[in-house]
Amino acid sequence: MKKFIEEFKAFALKGNMINLAVGMIIGSAFTSIVNSLVNDIFMPILSIFTGKIDFSNLFIALDGNKYPTLEAAKEVTSTINYGSFITQTINFLLMALVVFLAVKAMGRLERLGRRPEEPKASAQKACPYCCTMIPAEAVRCPNCTSRLDKEVNIEQERKTTDALS
Repeated sequence: MKKFIEEFKAFALKGNMINLAVGMIIGSAFTSIVNSLVNDIFMPILSIFTGKIDFSNLFIALDGNKYPTLEAAKEVTSTINYGSFITQTINFLLMALVVFLAVKAMGRLERLGRRPEEPKASAQKACPYCCTMIPAEAVRCPNCTSRLDKEVNIEQERKTTDALS
């Protein structure tokens, strides 16, 4: 049992678990903010364009009768609450839009805070003898087998190569 508790402690206190817990807490707080944005700001504006339709009161009573409200219908029969589904779909789409815009804004802020990156050196260079592209770290050309050390004088190497020919 002691080993099990130690393993659980090691698992629960890993950095990834703590990060996940913090993310979940922030996510739930962000969800309530976005829900308020949708329900208190966007839905009233949307109701102006839809003729003040209350989506939460759109339903189909399964007994075929008409009821003035969803609550009245639920007291008597089962209902298909498609208005609630429409509301939740709009909530999801607006939440996805808000999260997208927030992530995009955070990325823009992050790019503003960074220094511009210096261009990286090329991973290849040209062999001064045969002009083929070779890895930048190469000390000998794989094509013409010439030595590419910086200390070696190119002219001296050419003379040596010509004398051997």
